[in-house]
This record gives sequence, structure tokens and C-alpha cells, in this order.
Amino acid sequence: MKQNELLAMILAGGRGSRLHDLTNKVAKPAVAYGGKYRIIDFPLSNCANSGIDVVGVLTQYESVLLGSYAAKGGLWGLDTKDSGVYVLPPREKADTGLDVYRGTADAITQNIDFIDNYDPEHLLVLSGDHIYKMDYDKMLEYHKEQGATATIAVMPVTLEEATRFGIMITDDENKIIDFEEKPAHPRSTLASMGIYIFDWKKLRALLIKDKDDPDSDHDFGNNIIPALLNGGEKLVAYKFEGYWKDVGTIDSLWEANMDLLDENNDLNLNDPKWRIYTEDAAALPAYIGPDATVDNAYITQGCSVCGLAKNSVIFTGAKIGEGAKVIDSVLMPGVTVEPGAVVTRALVADNVTISKDAVVGEADSKNILLVAQDV
Repeated sequence: MKQNELLAMILAGGRGSRLHDLTNKVAKPAVAYGGKYRIIDFPLSNCANSGIDVVGVLTQYESVLLGSYAAKGGLWGLDTKDSGVYVLPPREKADTGLDVYRGTADAITQNIDFIDNYDPEHLLVLSGDHIYKMDYDKMLEYHKEQGATATIAVMPVTLEEATRFGIMITDDENKIIDFEEKPAHPRSTLASMGIYIFDWKKLRALLIKDKDDPDSDHDFGNNIIPALLNGGEKLVAYKFEGYWKDVGTIDSLWEANMDLLDENNDLNLNDPKWRIYTEDAAALPAYIGPDATVDNAYITQGCSVCGLAKNSVIFTGAKIGEGAKVIDSVLMPGVTVEPGAVVTRALVADNVTISKDAVVGEADSKNILLVAQDV
């Protein structure tokens, strides 16, 4: 990839309200995952591994923690003379008087000057809240081979899941002929992954036009993609094969963590050829007590297990006391499960304490219990 041929912009301003108390004080991309990572580590690591030098991270909701974290470009090797991670908060005021991004497309529009400074041929736009590994350079090659104005990464989902996504209708050559945003009756099961590559000059002109449209939502799904289709531009689908998870709910975040328990999982966080980089926490090695039982559990550094950890993911600094049982659960950083307590099918938020002999969660519950306060 030529320098500045492809510049990346990560949309990381969302709250993630369906994660409830997990995002009361932090933006969704800053939520912890997989023992020691944050969700935003994945798109940033993908950028670094794909040879992208300049990445803009567009923040808005609870941006302090996320912004300070993303600004540490060295975590992903993006801190050299010719590379960097740049945190870009909104600069235009809404009716409330607060600086906001009015939509996903407006987030890019407000940063046209930043993008123009690097004069890229193509622009990569990413959602900052999905867990996956992808080589964006391969997607760029496909985009250029197809001579497309826009290339959208897609993957198949079930018909039921399709109602939650932007859905692409394609012909036999993967050319997009129609697009539906969260359709009640989907005509396809090819879901947009929220990963786009655009011809920058054509997108730039459309964004400027869209900015002054009073009827626009200033959104890629609702406005920009339909406008490109209606304007006769060539849009193609890039079919992704691999692990991808939209962790927009408590259940899906729990499932994404549980996937790590399969030693043959498609994500494979131990792959030396495609590392996921993160901030290395200062912590002692994990401690497994003499009377502890660990059965198919993902144990992270700094943990202390003196009871039972079964089919569970235990994050940095979490503690399981003597006689305590943690089954089919996720303990996020700093959680304490005191002696005799039982945790089943639950996701326990950062630094929560489950008191001695307390019982939370049920083995046959339909949904995963979020425990966000001390019990």
C-alpha cells in the first residue's frame, strides 16, 4: 500500500445503550473484552496490521477515557514520524449548544479538513464497536479491481438477524443493486459490517451536498449509500469470511467472550501473524489456589482463583474466593466473588463485589444477567 493511499476513520462516538450500565460512564468502544482488551483494540490493530499509517478516531459520548486511550498510538505501533492515531471530537454545535456529530456521515463531514491534509485516494470508514480481524489492504485491492466508488464489507446472517442490519441486495457479480436499512422483511441476508471503502473525491463531494440538506439524517445507511446508488455509482459487496461479532447487547458481549473458550475459535487471539494489541496492565501472574478447580476457563494475568471457575472468562484483577463458584459467566476487571458465593450465566461489571454466600444468576435463564452493582 502506498503511503496515504488509504486513510482510516473509526466511528467511535456511540453510547451503546443496549449495554445498559456498562456504558454509563464509558463509550461502547472502550468497554473491556476478552480478559485484557478493549473493543476498540480490534479496528485499531486491524489498521496497524493492514499497513494503514493514519487513523482518525471520532469520539463523542463519554469521550475522555476513550480519547486518552486511543491517543496512545504506540500501543498499536502508530506513533512514528509518518503515522499516528488522532482523536477527533465534534466541532459543530447542535440546537442544545453542545458540539455533536449529527450522524455517521456528518462525523466524516466535520473532519474533511483533517482528511484533505493527507489527500488520500481512498477513505476507509469503520465502526469502532465490533470484534473481528480483517486485512483492509485485501479489501482495498478488491475495491480497486472492481473500479468501485464504494465497497462495503458484508457477511451472511440469519433471516431473523437481518432485521437488525443494513442489508445488501447484490447481483451474481457482487454488485450492489439495492440497500435496505434494518428491513422488517429482508430480501437478502448479506449484512453490512459497517466497514466501507470510498473513492474519497466522490464521497467528499456528496458529503458537502448532504451537509446542507435539511431532510437528511446525515447517515451512511439512510442517506449516503442510497444517494450513491441513485446516482448510478458502482457499489460492490466484499464478502468477509472469518469471525465478526456485533457486541451491541449484553447477551452478544457474553457470547463473544464465551467464544474464546473454544481452542479452535476463529478469532484466535494468540495468532502471531495478526496480533491484537492493547495496553499491557501492570499485574502479577494469575494465581490458582491449591483447592481451586479450573474447568475450561479463560484466565487472565492478575487473577486469583481459589474456588471454581467453569466455562467462564476471568478478566485482569478478578478474584474468586474459597468455595465460590463461577459458572458460564464473565467477570470483568477487578471483580471480587467472595467465599461461598455462586455466579451463574452472568456478566459482572468492572469492580463489582459479589458478597459472601450470595447467589446471582440461574443456569436455565434465557438471557444473561448483567450484575452492575455490588451484591
